[in-house]
Amino acid sequence: MRLTSYIPSFLWLAASGFADFPPLLDATLDELRHGLDSGAFTSVDLVAAYIARIREVNDQLHAVVEINPDAVQIATTLDEDLRWPGTHRGPLHGIPILVKDNIATNDEMNNTAGSYALVGAKVPEDSTVVAKLRKAGAVILGKANLSQWASFRGLNMSQGWSAYGGQTCGAYFEGQNPSGSSSGSAVASSLGLAWASLGTETGGSIIHPSHLNNLAGIKPTVGLTSRYLVVPITLRQDTVGPLARTVKDAAALLNAIAGPDAKDNYTGAIPWDEPPDYVAACREDGLQGMRIGITRQIMNYSDPSGGPAVSVFDEAIDVLKSLGAEIIDNITFSNYDLVDEALAAAAVVCGLEFLDQLPTAYLDLLKFNPHKITSLLQLRDYTQSEPQEQYPEIGTASWDNILAMNVSIQDPSYWSNRSLLDEWLGPKGYTGAFDEHSLDAVVLPSAWAFMIPSFLGWPVVSVPLGAAPDDSPVEPNELGTMNVTGPNQPFGLGFTGKAWSEEKLIGMACAFEAKTNVRRKIKPLIQPVTELRDVVNTQLEL
Repeated sequence: MRLTSYIPSFLWLAASGFADFPPLLDATLDELRHGLDSGAFTSVDLVAAYIARIREVNDQLHAVVEINPDAVQIATTLDEDLRWPGTHRGPLHGIPILVKDNIATNDEMNNTAGSYALVGAKVPEDSTVVAKLRKAGAVILGKANLSQWASFRGLNMSQGWSAYGGQTCGAYFEGQNPSGSSSGSAVASSLGLAWASLGTETGGSIIHPSHLNNLAGIKPTVGLTSRYLVVPITLRQDTVGPLARTVKDAAALLNAIAGPDAKDNYTGAIPWDEPPDYVAACREDGLQGMRIGITRQIMNYSDPSGGPAVSVFDEAIDVLKSLGAEIIDNITFSNYDLVDEALAAAAVVCGLEFLDQLPTAYLDLLKFNPHKITSLLQLRDYTQSEPQEQYPEIGTASWDNILAMNVSIQDPSYWSNRSLLDEWLGPKGYTGAFDEHSLDAVVLPSAWAFMIPSFLGWPVVSVPLGAAPDDSPVEPNELGTMNVTGPNQPFGLGFTGKAWSEEKLIGMACAFEAKTNVRRKIKPLIQPVTELRDVVNTQLEL
């Protein structure tokens, strides 16, 4: 199709404080919103610029698996709506967004979880979070790549790899592991291939990619955002959340998707009639009077990508103090020696819940299921027999282990592992620390911040903290396929709180972000060059 951009209807006011065409690598929602509302550019222009940027780098980075063939038409309609009083839908009107390819859209795009098993499958309707984005006026620009089945397939699979989408790469140093499973969402948001992206998290899949890709990420409380028609792993841990370039922008995306849904009963636990205004929570005094715990013990758990953050962590704590926070340092857990047992228990719990949830929460809901796969056993058999799934080079050990147990979620082994997790998290663990010290948050480098909150269903907000120095060593992953550390590797700081404390955490993260302003100081090694000025008043083949 041919896309023709329109001449801006009028020029911005000189006193607006915004550039006519903000650089898309760092463009904020406020800047894009002002440009759209003033007529400096259109939603069609934004779609054209982002598609051009995707095309520049996607052959190398594999961040985006599909572009919505209806994106231009949707943007055109939204541009027309902006011309008439009473049709402005709010902050996201006309703003292009990518969604992770395990979040269903009822349109011409596929919903694959990175697998050929779901190519061509059709859902009965949009996932709830996508329906909310459309209602808010967002343009669903396309689907972002992910670690296949949200990192739940094999043990020899690189983070960011999927059979359908290929290997996502980070852009900040050579051969960068992008982290998973929301790898494509993170890389795309960081490079300005869309304004922002939706990801999902079960155990670090929003926070860790945000940490390694110089982003703000919000992992919401389980139940704050609906998981209806999102390919599941476990109802107790799965959550949908935003990855964006600033905390305020991530908060704006969270505003659009948060809230109850009759099709996800976990959202019935939301403790208010209407969620807070998370954008309004972004205040520079957000750390004033907050009691923040530091649990350095958790940093003993190995994660090479967190190494560069350790050297500056005390400086970050000093910033928190300078902004009015009270620090309770060196909180320890008497049951920390159970960490390995707890992680093993979590693998069993998640596996048995995936065995139960994959059919009932997704496959059974499909209105067209091309391979008639209705169980994990059938999915494994298909994966092992379909050449495009690259088995046995990429294995199915996560599924093999669960199927070999030959038990269901009703089996006592499930509940015994649940009990071990509860013991690890309980009064002698994180929940006890929050109560004993009257904490508002725990703060850690983001490489570790997500670990315990994953099992509790608690929220985490990550914000850029820094980047590794130029002389940092390059360290490959265990498979030798990607590099997990290297020069210019970004790293983040994570704020964790109890369930439903997003408003407070966002305020803290915004205050830290405003003081440090790290994001714009760290530049990717690879980045597209197309800007809005290059597409306005031009023709672009799409």
